[in-house]
Amino acid sequence: MLVLWIGALTFIIYITHWVYHWRNPRCNGKLPPGSMGFPFLGEAFQFFKSNATNDVPPFVKERMERYGPVFKTSIMGRPVIVSADPDLNHFVFLQEGQLFQSWYPDTFTELFGRQNVASFQGFMYKYLKNMVLSLFGPESLKNMLPEVERTDCRRLQQWSIQETVELKEATAAMIFHLTAKKLISYDEENATQKLRENFVAFMKGLISFPLKIPGAAYYKCLQGRKNAMKMLKNLLNERQAMPRKSRSDFFDFVLEELQKEGTTLTEKIALDLMFVLLFARFETTSLALTFAVKFLSDNPSVLKKLREEHETILRNRENTDSGLTWKEYKSMTYTFQFINETVRLANIVPVIFRKALREIQFKGYTIPAGWAVMVCPPAVHLNPTKYKDPLTFNPSRWEGVEINGATKNFMAFGGGMRFCVGADFSKVQMAVFLHCLVTKYKEGQITRCFIFANTLCVREQETKTHQNLEPSFRWEPVKGGNILRTPGLQFPGGFHIRLMEIN
Repeated sequence: MLVLWIGALTFIIYITHWVYHWRNPRCNGKLPPGSMGFPFLGEAFQFFKSNATNDVPPFVKERMERYGPVFKTSIMGRPVIVSADPDLNHFVFLQEGQLFQSWYPDTFTELFGRQNVASFQGFMYKYLKNMVLSLFGPESLKNMLPEVERTDCRRLQQWSIQETVELKEATAAMIFHLTAKKLISYDEENATQKLRENFVAFMKGLISFPLKIPGAAYYKCLQGRKNAMKMLKNLLNERQAMPRKSRSDFFDFVLEELQKEGTTLTEKIALDLMFVLLFARFETTSLALTFAVKFLSDNPSVLKKLREEHETILRNRENTDSGLTWKEYKSMTYTFQFINETVRLANIVPVIFRKALREIQFKGYTIPAGWAVMVCPPAVHLNPTKYKDPLTFNPSRWEGVEINGATKNFMAFGGGMRFCVGADFSKVQMAVFLHCLVTKYKEGQITRCFIFANTLCVREQETKTHQNLEPSFRWEPVKGGNILRTPGLQFPGGFHIRLMEIN
């Protein structure tokens, strides 16, 4: 009996000692304040807890109020320094490759592939980045602009004859169709197997609690990726069996690279890259567009200024039948302010991870080597000392502000050497869609112009003067529009709209 008591006491002492060291990690200096939560799990449940606010996520906001803008935590057993400090964020991005490197939790890596572009460093990352820029760089976008406009106008026309349209789903389908066509010449509408369905399943479980149990969101996410990768692999095999004489899409570029002697590209890397590009382009941009239309419907004065800018573009055209030009696109000053304000408040990317390569001192605190650093863009974008009334939608706050990349106070597209290579493509998609939405789309010789006044009117024009337009259609929200963050942004009930003919 005495032996059992001694054994039990020893076990209790060991566990108590272990828990103490879990909650008080060793450090050569002073760790930021904070809690490490429960052993193994850390504060994962609190981190993944859903909320319906446009404000700083409760997980971060509550700890900022208690500990300040830099604090420690643990998520799924991983020690993490959370940064809501613009100076630390800037330092992390600036020192990537020197003091920090890109890092994401094992669950994220499992979802996006062990050899996805976010996992690579140095030369390999730059190599893949240049590959992507060959498709989504400014020169390619200039050539893509007319097709983006035609696609947007055609989709708007299709929506006008439907009873209702769920905007998030509709814009996601539109963008996926265009992106898949440019990447792999894939026609979703005529394909026997629907590639996007697998991406939708993948998206629903992204940034969810990692339970590999059938029926769980994370499990469905894994299955969606598995099925999508199988389809991409089959498409690549078909292209390899029947190569094209000239390059017409990104698959052709990949095949050229795979055939080069001494190439660093592998088929696995190429497929993981393709998966990330398809997902990132349609999902993030469709969320931003849904948010944008919601903001327009709630802010008539913003709509008025946006519409005036785009009608000016139409009036200044020598040929009213011509499509949108690159010069016109670059002249959309207020539109870009509107886009900046939309992505600032949307905070589609709620966290950005890096890992400390060695021990780092910052403002009296120590970041131990090997610890993750979680940059929190919402805390920066909603900082009242930098943005007056930060929860108010006000595109004019960007007047006179030139942003060509990330800054200390704006990181909607990431920052540093990993600034989103698809940022320009997303801006083109948003700007052109808004242009079509608030001005016109063509159907034969008829030009229909969309305007809002709590509702969206489609005006038909038989002449080329853009005057005396009589409303023929109107737009109105039907239901939905509420958001949920888990912590990624979602519209659980969708955002349903209706385009109707006015009798």
